[in-house]
Amino acid sequence: MRCFALLLSLLLLLFGPAPQALAATEEAVLAGGCFWCLEHDLEELPGVLDVVSGYSGGSLERPSYRQVSAGGTGHQEAVRVRFDTEKIRYATLLRAYWRNIDPFDGRGQFCDKGDSYRPVIFTANAQQMVEARNSAVAAARELGRPVSALKVAIKPLNRFWPAETYHQDYAERNALKYRYYRFACGRDRRLDQVWGARARSDQPWKGKV
Repeated sequence: MRCFALLLSLLLLLFGPAPQALAATEEAVLAGGCFWCLEHDLEELPGVLDVVSGYSGGSLERPSYRQVSAGGTGHQEAVRVRFDTEKIRYATLLRAYWRNIDPFDGRGQFCDKGDSYRPVIFTANAQQMVEARNSAVAAARELGRPVSALKVAIKPLNRFWPAETYHQDYAERNALKYRYYRFACGRDRRLDQVWGARARSDQPWKGKV
């Protein structure tokens, strides 16, 4: 027994303790109008590791903000959310997404109109597609409306292109400009109209997932 303990101690000394298992991570790509706002809101969620603003939905490679906002590329402003699946489920992330958008407006979001601002859930695989559809049913039930009244598209993800550096963490780096834009665009006022007390205000979630 003493020999085994000595051998174990020697092995630990030579190789160190067994490495801890890496966190199971997953990615979600979501479009919901201005990517500054969606990035800012979703990165507050416990379990979200990082959020990147970018473009998805079109076929143009390496699109620029000017090209996307001008229209014709097929891309929407979107965010890529990387999250720890042991701390937040994809379904929970989708519930937060729905409460941060106007699900009845398929022409854009809030003061931003046009194809690049349409709300879309981009799914990476069959399981995400199933959960996205289930989330639409849950959102419709919560709002007391038929699913057909919701104008959020659900479609397979082709590719996500990160936006220019100056768009990343915009709300944090340009706080005054961001708050003015969000207020002037009427985002929170409309969210309150649609979701009531369940709407996401411009304050941290504080664990309410």
